[in-house]
Amino acid sequence: MEHFLPISKEDMQARGWEQLDFLFISGDAYVDHPSFGPAIICRLLEKLGFKVGIIAQPDWRTTADFKRLGKPRLGVLVSAGNLDSMLNKFTAAKKFRSNDDYSAGGKSGYRPDRATIVYCNRIRELWKNIPIIVGGIEASLRRFAHYDYWSDSVRRSILIDSRADILVYGMGEKQLKEISLQLASGIAVSDIRDVQGTCYRLTSLDSIWDYTEIPDFSDVQSDKKKFAEAFKIQYQEQDPIRGKTLVQNHGEYYVVQNKPALPLTTAEMDEIYDLPYKRTYHPIYEKDGGVPAIQEVKFSLVSHRGCFGGCSFCAIVSHQGRIIQSRSQESIINEAKILINMPDFKGYIHDVGGPTANFRIPACKHQAERGACKGRHCLAPEPCKNLDTNHSDYLSLLRTLRTLPGVKKVFIRSGLRYDYLMTAKDEEFLQELCQHHVSGQLKIAPEHVSPKVTKLMGKSGKDVYLRFANAYQRINKAIGKEQYLVPYFMSSHPGCGLKEAVELAEFIRDLKYHPEQVQDFIPTPGSLSTCMYYTGINPLTNEKVYVAKDPHEKKLQRALIQYRNPRNYQLVHEALIKANRQDLIGFEPKCLIRPPKQQLNMSDHARYKKQSTVSKRRNNRNSR
Repeated sequence: MEHFLPISKEDMQARGWEQLDFLFISGDAYVDHPSFGPAIICRLLEKLGFKVGIIAQPDWRTTADFKRLGKPRLGVLVSAGNLDSMLNKFTAAKKFRSNDDYSAGGKSGYRPDRATIVYCNRIRELWKNIPIIVGGIEASLRRFAHYDYWSDSVRRSILIDSRADILVYGMGEKQLKEISLQLASGIAVSDIRDVQGTCYRLTSLDSIWDYTEIPDFSDVQSDKKKFAEAFKIQYQEQDPIRGKTLVQNHGEYYVVQNKPALPLTTAEMDEIYDLPYKRTYHPIYEKDGGVPAIQEVKFSLVSHRGCFGGCSFCAIVSHQGRIIQSRSQESIINEAKILINMPDFKGYIHDVGGPTANFRIPACKHQAERGACKGRHCLAPEPCKNLDTNHSDYLSLLRTLRTLPGVKKVFIRSGLRYDYLMTAKDEEFLQELCQHHVSGQLKIAPEHVSPKVTKLMGKSGKDVYLRFANAYQRINKAIGKEQYLVPYFMSSHPGCGLKEAVELAEFIRDLKYHPEQVQDFIPTPGSLSTCMYYTGINPLTNEKVYVAKDPHEKKLQRALIQYRNPRNYQLVHEALIKANRQDLIGFEPKCLIRPPKQQLNMSDHARYKKQSTVSKRRNNRNSR
């Protein structure tokens, strides 16, 4: 198809190509949009003059589909997709997900488990010695020995199991540019050892120096304290400026990690987002109803990368890093004009942001020279005194975007750090947020309120949330708008027992809030919280951490957050008994649930019936 990357021999022939330079194998359906990693990498290589083709979601059961475009001249690039393939397939309860937004028609089943490994091994069957470079979130977060929640085991580095030559971790543009140019110049893939943001294998360490060796695979597999020790080193050296080369022994091979890639400059970010994307899925998916994942991002704008928020359960630190990398306002505005001219644009820009919408500038001026501080967080439990909280650049960008001809509204949906917002010197940004950029509801993520849990999460406490909520309510009242906060909460995070879950339920009760969604903590590879989940240790302090691993206790914690749901009554009752909080079972205003009917006397029955009638009337009124 015209202007899409080749996906067939016919596409290659139409371009007059006999052989590709690079073949990209992707676990996602082919969507040519800058929110999809394969599209970015392939378009960048295309700009460098390489012939690139893509095979999306090949049939992995045989090698036939992998040779559809022929053997490439320089190498094969492999990514499992925008999500880890196991997370894409399974829920926190390890049940199959019913859909896959990154596949045609939203149907699941188009990619194998551990897709990176499966794809690479099929390629090795076809072309034994061809260079294979793996990347994407799955490879990035599994680059060392890691805990795998779905098999409940410590697995080897994905570089070992995939038999790839190079693993690219992080976002990948700088790395692929260097690797592709070196391969094109005739350098053997086995000699490409100096690219930041990559890992490779060695049988001996004689050829490298100035490195830190972390506990080896056999140790971290058998000793949780060693696992925590290894993770702490990885976590603290995840910095492109002060980070060190790390090495982990896997028996026959050593996995060597070069320090992370340097942050992209504004010019480099602009170049990436100015590439000629088609901004939609390939037409071959039209018959299936398209690819659902495009809907959320089609009319959204990426303004930056990186996050200094430091949430323990988030993989951004290990993938994009803590140093903010921003596009120029000019580049973003030019992209907005492209969106405006699209035939199905209705006047609404759905989002302007990144991992955290209002992190548009670096956390402080010191990061450019020294990197992110080792062993310290920028925001939690208290904001750093050097934190730059100026929102003026983001405000300026939003003001320009919302005045563009054809734009009716510019929303912010990619998540705000309200604790960062509350450190600002004035309420100018909050004022304009409420006035112009909220669509009736603002979603934020306090995640929890127990100090014990929020400290382990790397989140601010409930007092900051309440201050923000009060300010939000006050400003909306002043401007005459009825807009609500939708807070997200997480159950079963390390450190959270039934006591802390009840504390959260009481907070929700006092908010008079009915959560429709609750996220059970999922121990995804590479995060600080996952290390705590597996080891029961906070690797940064060596303190023991309580972890809810029993599936039934997880159900109890989740039910407490949604204690108003009648279907959760038995679970909530059980949880309150186990937590010795029978004081929350009764008819008083602070109680979470009523006593079981069989325990009521005659006067209680009358009271119960009366309150049930009042509750039904209230619910009917609210539903209207």
